[in-house]
Amino acid sequence: MKGRVLIIAGSDSGGGAGIQADIKTVTSLGGFAMTAITALTAQNTEGVHGIYDVPPNFIKEQISVVLDDIGADVVKIGMLHNTDVIATVSSTLSDIAQEVPVVLDPVMVAKGGELLLEDTALHALKTLLIPRATLLTPNVVEAEALTGRRIICTNDLILAGEDLIEMGSETVLMKGGHIDGSTVIDILISTSSREVFKNIRINTRHTHGTGCTLASACATGIAQGLSMSDAVKRGNDYVQEAIRTAPGFGRGHGPLNHGYATGG
Repeated sequence: MKGRVLIIAGSDSGGGAGIQADIKTVTSLGGFAMTAITALTAQNTEGVHGIYDVPPNFIKEQISVVLDDIGADVVKIGMLHNTDVIATVSSTLSDIAQEVPVVLDPVMVAKGGELLLEDTALHALKTLLIPRATLLTPNVVEAEALTGRRIICTNDLILAGEDLIEMGSETVLMKGGHIDGSTVIDILISTSSREVFKNIRINTRHTHGTGCTLASACATGIAQGLSMSDAVKRGNDYVQEAIRTAPGFGRGHGPLNHGYATGG
């Protein structure tokens, strides 16, 4: 087992996204997953039915005790929900994990459309965490909220990604799944390069947790010493196969097959 990944994110009681998807992904790819849970959700494939916040001081304690004892090769950040939590995570990492790479998945909206980030927290996310990100992984909806740009084509993805680089993220993986077309195009952008990843779109409703899964897969690759490009490529391939072999559970947006790589 190689690659220690500390996941700071919310819990999904349905098991398809959030901490549950993160742990499954990291484990399936041979890493070691640790967690600091930021919120509990009552959630299934049909939507988020309730959110219960974890107090910021307890989030800090989870992060601190794990890093003090076990350490981490990468921190993966998902759902943070409000300004106090964002500020707590930012300050804690600055104090005790300044040199640890961060993969930031700016979770804002659930697959069913429910808001997972309070409106007042957007500024905190942009100013406190995006400048700390080694890799930022927004989808189209998230990138539009962060940049104020309308994104309807691949060129818009690039422009928005460049905006996010200017905000301070080292690299940005712009995910194009919300753009219509038979091919899904993701673009990895840094100050000096662009790399395009293309996948045939799989027509299915079983895509719950794809964003969490991809970010955690990339984080695992980085923790294991892969280059950014190779970490994203492996992560992308992992998500595609997890979608293709999804078990078909639930009446709504069903989960992926996170365990396919280990024979699940």
